[in-house]
Amino acid sequence: MSRVDALAALRRCLRDGLVQYHPHFARRLLERRIDPMDAQHVLRQGMIFREPELDIRFQEWRYRVEGKSPDGERLAVIVAFLEIDEVLVLTVMTG
Repeated sequence: MSRVDALAALRRCLRDGLVQYHPHFARRLLERRIDPMDAQHVLRQGMIFREPELDIRFQEWRYRVEGKSPDGERLAVIVAFLEIDEVLVLTVMTG
């Protein structure tokens, strides 16, 4: 899936509620002291600038959604699509 198509699919998933959160995502929010609402903001408003990366272990394409929190902190949220209409949020990081 192209970056543009992935971003459109992500926004549909967010709108329709077909989003799963990996436990790793929750751990990284705590460890990195990132507000979950800031990560949600990036998912809703951010962009996918890089080409997707194939995770060979899980045979899935991963997309990096980048943006700024309302406070101006740069965040990146990594997602993978379980189906075209279902997304899994994997992790979050600053920068």
